[in-house]
Amino acid sequence: MTEVQTMQQVLFHEIEVGVRSTQNLLLKIRDQDWDYRPHENMRSIRELVEHLISIPAVDLYILQEEPHESIKALEDKYSKLNSVDDMNVVFEDGYNKLNNYMTSLSNEEFLNKKTKAFYMENGQTQATWLTEILTHIFHHRGQLFNYLKQLDYEVSMFDLYV
Repeated sequence: MTEVQTMQQVLFHEIEVGVRSTQNLLLKIRDQDWDYRPHENMRSIRELVEHLISIPAVDLYILQEEPHESIKALEDKYSKLNSVDDMNVVFEDGYNKLNNYMTSLSNEEFLNKKTKAFYMENGQTQATWLTEILTHIFHHRGQLFNYLKQLDYEVSMFDLYV
């Protein structure tokens, strides 16, 4: 295994922790709390979760330079999910697609191939994209954790590293 593959493995292990721990947090959400919004200018739990579970798949579309219309159509799919089980399945599916794409790249492509999002002026390497996706997932997982704490759920740091 090359150093690049080892680094990919480390990054994907961390993303997997983010996915798995998020899936467990979702199982805790009570039906009456999906519309909870900590402040009027913030997302509701449902909106936050829809965004969070879409990150692997949507960010993959973005880094593959899909047109904005295709990205919007994919995002809309997440707003139609009705069960936590469905949410967990599509989150994991997006993770698997991202993993398959990134690990199919040669070391040279992973480190040097640049792609540009529709909203960017300059492209980023695939390695940078993968790091961005990791931090994006953990950022929103942290928000979800805080929402649940505000609602007095019994969650702790142990819920974040399962």
